[in-house]
Amino acid sequence: MREHDVIIKPLLTEKSYAGVADKKYTFVVAKKANKTEIKLAVEKLFDVQVESVNTANVRGKLKRMGRSEGYTPSYKKAIVQLKADSKPIQFFESLS
Repeated sequence: MREHDVIIKPLLTEKSYAGVADKKYTFVVAKKANKTEIKLAVEKLFDVQVESVNTANVRGKLKRMGRSEGYTPSYKKAIVQLKADSKPIQFFESLS
């Protein structure tokens, strides 16, 4: 997998904003990507040093619209912790 296929998009929530100060960044990643692929993709795309990667499979939530109901898509998210001496990711720094 190429780097752009592994990292789909950043996940921007209140909880993920709280981690930016500690150099923890959250991304939506490909479902088949493992921790090693995610680490290499983040290091290559953003030119940073990754200390650890935590992943979680998020199931879709049940949503209703009148009588019809269905599930939102499920996805995999990765929380990436950068090393202390690594530079921050510029995309997240511009948001705060």
